[in-house]
Amino acid sequence: MSTLVRFDWAIKRLLRNKANFNILEGFLSELLKEDVVIQEILESESNRMTSIDKQNRIDILVKDSKGELIIIEVQQNDESDYYQRMVYASSKLVTEQLDAGDKYENIKHVISINILYFDLGKGEDYIYKGKTTFEGLQTGSVLELSEKQKDIYFKESVHEIFPEYYIIKVDNFNNIAKDSLDEWIYFLKNSDIKDNFRAKGLQQAKEELNLMRLTKAELSDYEYFLHCSRVSRSEISTALDKGFDRGEDAKAKYVIEKLVAKGFSDNDIADVTGNTLKEIQFLRKNNEV
Repeated sequence: MSTLVRFDWAIKRLLRNKANFNILEGFLSELLKEDVVIQEILESESNRMTSIDKQNRIDILVKDSKGELIIIEVQQNDESDYYQRMVYASSKLVTEQLDAGDKYENIKHVISINILYFDLGKGEDYIYKGKTTFEGLQTGSVLELSEKQKDIYFKESVHEIFPEYYIIKVDNFNNIAKDSLDEWIYFLKNSDIKDNFRAKGLQQAKEELNLMRLTKAELSDYEYFLHCSRVSRSEISTALDKGFDRGEDAKAKYVIEKLVAKGFSDNDIADVTGNTLKEIQFLRKNNEV
């Protein structure tokens, strides 16, 4: 059994402390291939206006020393519309940066980092990077910044202005660490750090995220988190299994009914059943579940 707490719990509770910034800085530096210095952890204005906002929470929002904004989200359960969730979170963060009368040039670069413990899409790799480029339809040439724009934006390429996305499919990693970034992925997957790992931030993580360092209150909270994670997965699996021998409509209603009774949110139910939020909300409204 690992002596280290899971990253998805730590990022919500321990890694927000300034004393632990070096752990997150290490992870971000290895992933982004540059030395990242965290200026502060921000409270996002996202997720405060509507029920949809609340479902699309940001696990942690970082502002680095260059003023760039970095979203780090960790997702355990399968979410069929996760791509759209990524777009929503980054887009909302872009629009929140401007007050009335501000110039568009003040918009800071947004980086969205998504650590997923389910198989999103179809692909064999375990780390994907997405960026925006503009290619000429006639010549195939890539649109670049003018020298004046480079001076204004402090950027060298157009893609550095638009949101940038990283997807880490943790379960696709084969546990063979070929480089320092792989050492971090190994930790994300196994909650374990080998003595010979030398990636930035990992040795600090090995020390600070040790179970033995938790207070009684933190340890109790962590144990409850693990319990809820196991129960959640088990209940979802059981509800789906019991619905297999029913007709499609009856099965959907049965599964939704059970998950509603267990207190799952509409968004979580939509993720595991494939029903839309509108369908689930319609069933609730009409007292069918």
